[in-house]
Amino acid sequence: MLPAVQRSAIGLAIAAVGLPIVGVFVIGLDIIAVRFAVMHVALLGIAVGMLTGFDPTLCGLAACALAGAGVAPLARRPSGLSGAMGLLMTFAIAAALLVLSVSGVNANGAFELLWGSILAVRQIDLIILGALVCCVHALFWCFRRQLALLLFDRELALCSGVPAGPLLLALLAVIAVAIGASIRLTGALLVDALTILPALAARNLGRSLTSMVVLSVAFGVVGNTVGFVLALALDQPPGPVLVLVAGAFTLLTYLVPEGVRNAIVPSRGGAERTAAGRLNDRLWQH
Repeated sequence: MLPAVQRSAIGLAIAAVGLPIVGVFVIGLDIIAVRFAVMHVALLGIAVGMLTGFDPTLCGLAACALAGAGVAPLARRPSGLSGAMGLLMTFAIAAALLVLSVSGVNANGAFELLWGSILAVRQIDLIILGALVCCVHALFWCFRRQLALLLFDRELALCSGVPAGPLLLALLAVIAVAIGASIRLTGALLVDALTILPALAARNLGRSLTSMVVLSVAFGVVGNTVGFVLALALDQPPGPVLVLVAGAFTLLTYLVPEGVRNAIVPSRGGAERTAAGRLNDRLWQH
């Protein structure tokens, strides 16, 4: 197997066990359009990296992390996160185009990095992706009860003693960096195959936040494996094939009867059914 194909397979395997969890966060915060804002922020970071001589990919991810953390205070306003993301997207694309214009940076080269390709993944990209996935899992498994409350109702989380501000800041920073890393793997327009689609499929079957996370990872692993193998077998670009396969799995979950869903992931009962557990169920059943 060619080294580029090997790196691609490793990259997809790493992404499959972490990035679908980010999709769960995105759906819970109701900011599915966040990927468009992050795309523009990544372009700005790439342009700055090309201008200063630093690694454009690292600069793009750093810009995503700073932007994600920076919009957290704006989430308290009436427009919420959607307004903050719209503002971020507008400023980022304007700043990116200005940097490209006044600096003489090759715009085509910047956009090529933004569109990405799984077959162009480098060793450093795999290291960054692995570190990111570890951070995603640490964030979820260490704070899963607090996250369940935060994603259900921010005010309720505050009343329950959850540090909603710092937790939201960490969530947005991780989401932004994860989407930036997804762009590097599949391209800006195909990030849903790694994040949103597995989470949507898991939401249709999951009965709690934890079960949704576990199912999203399962869908991510199966979808990425099937999609990549099909792309190689058919000699087609991996990105679009991955999206189509993930989309097909997601559509199939809408056809699963309620009785079968309950059999797949039964509701928790007895002593295990705590208040936080009930909130989890209410959150992800609707």
